[in-house]
Amino acid sequence: MHEETSLTVGRVNRVLTERVRPAIHSSRVPLEIAAHQLPGEPIAPAEGLALEFAPFTAGSMWGPAWSTTWFRVRGSVPAEWSGRRIEALIDLGFDVNMTGFQCEALAYRPDGTPLKSINPRNQWVAVEAEPDGAVEFYLEGAANPVLLDYHPFLPTQEGDVQTSSPEPLYRVRHMDLAVFEPEVFELSLDLEVLIELQAELPETSPRRMRILQALDDALDVLDLQHIVETAPDARARLADVLASPADASAHRIAAIGHAHIDSAWLWPVRETIRKVARTTSSMTTLIDEQPDFLYGMSSAQQYAWIKEHRPEVFARVKDAVEAGRFLPLGGMWVESDTVMPTGESLVRQFSHGQRFFECEFGIRSKGVWLPDSFGYSPALPQLMRRAGFEWFFTQKISWNQRNVFPHHSFLWEGIDGSRMFTHFPPMDTYNSQLSGSEVAKASRQFKENRVATMSIAPVGWGDGGGGTTREMTGKAARIADLEGSAKVEWKHPDAFFADARAELTDPAVWVGELYLELHRGTLTSQHATKALHRWAEQALIEAELWAATATVQLGAEYPHDELDRLWQTVLLHEFHDILPGTSIAWVHREAVEALTEVLSDAEDLSVVARRALAGEGERELVFTPTSVGGGRALGAVEAVGSDASVTLTEENGGHRLENDLVSVLISADGLIVSAVDRASGRDAIPPGKPANLFQLHQDFPNMWDAWDIDRYYRNRVGDLTAATAVTASLIGGTAVVTVEREFSQSRLTQTIILAPEARTVLLRNEIDWHETEKLLKLAFPLDVFARETLAETQFGFQRRVTHVNTSWEAAKFETSMHRFVLAQEDDGFGVALVNDSIYGYDTSRDVDGDDATTTIRLSLLRAPRFPDPETDHGHHEIEVGLVIGADAAVATAEGIRLNALPTVVRGANEVEPLVTVTGTGIVVSSVKLADDRSGDVIVRVYESLGRRTTGSVSVGFEHTGIREVSLIEDELESPRTGGDLALKPFEVRTLRIARG
Repeated sequence: MHEETSLTVGRVNRVLTERVRPAIHSSRVPLEIAAHQLPGEPIAPAEGLALEFAPFTAGSMWGPAWSTTWFRVRGSVPAEWSGRRIEALIDLGFDVNMTGFQCEALAYRPDGTPLKSINPRNQWVAVEAEPDGAVEFYLEGAANPVLLDYHPFLPTQEGDVQTSSPEPLYRVRHMDLAVFEPEVFELSLDLEVLIELQAELPETSPRRMRILQALDDALDVLDLQHIVETAPDARARLADVLASPADASAHRIAAIGHAHIDSAWLWPVRETIRKVARTTSSMTTLIDEQPDFLYGMSSAQQYAWIKEHRPEVFARVKDAVEAGRFLPLGGMWVESDTVMPTGESLVRQFSHGQRFFECEFGIRSKGVWLPDSFGYSPALPQLMRRAGFEWFFTQKISWNQRNVFPHHSFLWEGIDGSRMFTHFPPMDTYNSQLSGSEVAKASRQFKENRVATMSIAPVGWGDGGGGTTREMTGKAARIADLEGSAKVEWKHPDAFFADARAELTDPAVWVGELYLELHRGTLTSQHATKALHRWAEQALIEAELWAATATVQLGAEYPHDELDRLWQTVLLHEFHDILPGTSIAWVHREAVEALTEVLSDAEDLSVVARRALAGEGERELVFTPTSVGGGRALGAVEAVGSDASVTLTEENGGHRLENDLVSVLISADGLIVSAVDRASGRDAIPPGKPANLFQLHQDFPNMWDAWDIDRYYRNRVGDLTAATAVTASLIGGTAVVTVEREFSQSRLTQTIILAPEARTVLLRNEIDWHETEKLLKLAFPLDVFARETLAETQFGFQRRVTHVNTSWEAAKFETSMHRFVLAQEDDGFGVALVNDSIYGYDTSRDVDGDDATTTIRLSLLRAPRFPDPETDHGHHEIEVGLVIGADAAVATAEGIRLNALPTVVRGANEVEPLVTVTGTGIVVSSVKLADDRSGDVIVRVYESLGRRTTGSVSVGFEHTGIREVSLIEDELESPRTGGDLALKPFEVRTLRIARG
């Protein structure tokens, strides 16, 4: 037989595109349009419906960037259409390839009832005519600009309403009434499913050949001038090939409707609120029309938004949740970044998320749903398990630049040995359209094909929202059991994970962080957002401590509502495009404002509590908010003076700073050329390799500007050694050297400080940054032969080797830390770098003859131009500490001390701590009152050094017992009780102390 495949494929594609799909809606009549463009921000729907409207003509322009236009749409259904399904077809100027990234609308009935979203892949809305045939509805049109265009990553000022153009962006193409032809619609899906399926089958397989023949047969009976009339005959010719069942061994796909809506990204938070309302309106409508369809949405924050701003939409969502069709997923407040937030922040993500779902819907999420975060902390498995979760889902690791992750269903082991059953969808997407290529890819790529049979597929338009379409549900119905295809069914993720875990009896294990070999720049971009977030986290932890102490000891009212509000603001800004610094200028401008307010309000709560605790008096009382360092941990004692001192002398044109612990030599140009630990005599700085060296790199990644740092950035670097001024002085017994530098378009002032009894040299940097496409590093060559670095993560640290033996290690050329990173030799001598607001660092090992050294470089600032063309421009304060002669315990303590400074308050009363915790390596993470408002005290502790340890908790108030609870304060079946502690390496323990 002659080869005719290409002819058949070409024939089907043209007929489908040019004849069948256009015939899904047959007869059309134009609608009457009137419009009202708002001069400012969006308004409530009731206000929008009451606006004065002016005539508007199809073909006219509308919508400057970020503006809202309300359209009133009227028409009349022709009498001859009686009994047919009537739909309005709306094209606001769409590009179908930009779903979620351009203009959108929400359709309303005249009474304000929301109908569904109008977007590039969902341009219809079913209409209900009055008895006389009259039709009326309204559209709330959002003119969101396209920022990630066909030539992506171009700098633009459209990312902020304060700088965007006033020119309208979109042209309304049409608003029509039309008759929906169900048989033509079904034929279009028959053809689409089969033409996509045959493309994935072996070239000459019998199944493929029979599908192609059936397609030819169908088109032979389809009259292209009478599509509606002949569509049933064409479908009949396809019935047999569509009815042929799948192989018994076919891969099984659990589909879940989805619309991954970024809580902010290329749009501000206020627009996300509307995106959620639009998408959930569409999804509840689709649930009503498709009996098997299930839709899942994560992020309690997004539910809270529609509850507050669109209660009528929330009511529909709540009904669908109760019916088991709309599924709250993830158990988190937002889909957060998991690399940079503190352990306490991740706990609050879980507690606030689960508390909302339980309060509003009476359910808890069983799994953590994080498809699109930029790498995953190795602390997560323990935190998820201790919060009561059973599974973890993501797909982002499929974006790796270099190494293909070896599993799709596996056990993920964290720093403490906890394991969590984890699944990555082999489709490599969280925006599946259930195309033939996606379904075949899932089956072909599934790494566990030898021992397992199933994977998951989030189905729907995402990122900017939109969700699942009726075309997708139609395709799902056809490939539920179809020869040559994987089997697809709508399934709750809980059910999928239960089945997947049951069949995979001996899963592979992945140990350690899930490092994303991409988007490494997210550890540095938008420093102001990151710094304020770090400071706000700590301010809230301290506010809880002092407020709880005041409540228990003085009977003060504990500010539950205010703390919840502030925490939820912080949690929102941990979203994986806000904290990583990858959103538009508008988002980060508002983030800085919001986090500044949180910081101020949290500090005010602490001030009120500390004043109450201190009482009236003139004694200088030192309130210590941590369980490490001097003073009375978690309480307050009177300040005590010290006779210790620092000497400052000139040497070789520079300055030597010396106390009882360390001796540091600063060169004439402000570099650290020697840093001696006086106890051991070891110099932390190798000869001829000065530390505290600022380095400026060209930083222009291939794509994803704010996200990526590409490896070749290292090939071009300038050392900033020239100083415009260096001065030194002793201030109150502390040695201070001030260094001023100017470079490129920027300048910085660095204050180098050595205090009495300190082994940490503080480096306070004030940087006026005005660079473009640059990366600023601060380098510390260390005379330490370190086989690995220890970098703090949530409730512990992670070890990273310093060699690049394999491609996996080589890919980690920019990695994360929290408050410290430590390089240490086998004999125990080490050097740590601590910081108050940065997260990225890199490590290299150098051998010069017989001398091996380790260089750690901190990433301070970047200057990408997309999506915010002025990223990081302006004033920054960054504090770094060089800890000389450190081990893990010293690094942990110094990192905490730098980020949680004691506060001096004048008063009368020393303050006893609510709890005193003893035990080597045991750190108190938080002290607060219970979320259930019972008045019980919650204490969270963790083992910080990666060793087994014992200790105890002593309680400073009347109580009726201590018992362990879950991370989110749930009761445990068999809780450990009492004040004795026996902790495993990096174990986190949450204790509830019942007040007497």
